[in-house]
Amino acid sequence: MDPTTHLPTLDDIHAAAARIAPHAQVTPVLRSRSLDALAGCELHFKCENLQRIGAFKFRGAANAVFSLSDEEAARGVVTQSSGNHGAAVALACRLRGIPATVVVPHSAPRIKLAAIRAFGARIVPCEVNQAARDAATAQVLAETGGSLIHPFNDARVIAGQGTATLELLHHSPGLDTVIAPVSGGGLLSGTALAAHGIEPGIRVLGAEPEGARDAHDSLAAGERITGRVADTVCDGLRAELGPLTFRILREHVEDILLADEAGIVAAMRLVWDRLKVVIEPSAAVPLATILKYPERFRGRRVGVILSGGNVDLDALPALFARAG
Repeated sequence: MDPTTHLPTLDDIHAAAARIAPHAQVTPVLRSRSLDALAGCELHFKCENLQRIGAFKFRGAANAVFSLSDEEAARGVVTQSSGNHGAAVALACRLRGIPATVVVPHSAPRIKLAAIRAFGARIVPCEVNQAARDAATAQVLAETGGSLIHPFNDARVIAGQGTATLELLHHSPGLDTVIAPVSGGGLLSGTALAAHGIEPGIRVLGAEPEGARDAHDSLAAGERITGRVADTVCDGLRAELGPLTFRILREHVEDILLADEAGIVAAMRLVWDRLKVVIEPSAAVPLATILKYPERFRGRRVGVILSGGNVDLDALPALFARAG
């Protein structure tokens, strides 16, 4: 099976859930009456900010790493990441006792770089654009002979990410909408496949920053848009869709809603204040879009994936200043 072309199924997601069960957290689903009143709908927040390494990424990374044969694992793993996926792969490889190399753009937040190092991975820096990431990754693969675990265009990763929605729908049956942030599309693809596998009629939406709207524009155009430079406080949402994730989102996602920077930071602060949990800007984009387009959600029961909580606290003043 080629993980970059195989279309994951609900069975793959259930298999991923069983494979990662010894390693991943079952994260809580939180509610807030005040946020429900503000949004005009019933919100169920799946707290992947409380997952290991502080983000949903551990699910997909663990599924991919523990899917490797012993022969593949012995050669190590290579990936590219702005932070959360790199930390997730590093931890999964440490748990399996195999080496990991992470290609990281210079723009990655300090807190995320520290996490990758703490879990024992080797870091290879590169320029920010996708072409530079791909070139550096290809060079490391040629040098090491390791197995590539792509951060999103990988069926094993997508299946792992879908396990969050399995848990969400088990905890909160009867949801009619689920929304998740979109960057490369691994989380939203897994969310959509799990949601439609369990509830074929459920509405699946994506949320994206205005300054990194390639997924929104790609679905509108009917073809992948690549090569843009993202401009957003959401450092985890600057990648572009892969061929596999684009195919899944075209089939399963109703729409991708856009949020502005001020709305994203305001939504992040609302979650901090009302739910009493820390999320990063990328995780706030779904709530920002719900508050921006209340007519799209009024009276509905909405599952919201809070994707991560790795915030560089030293950078908060600049973040708040940029968002106005």
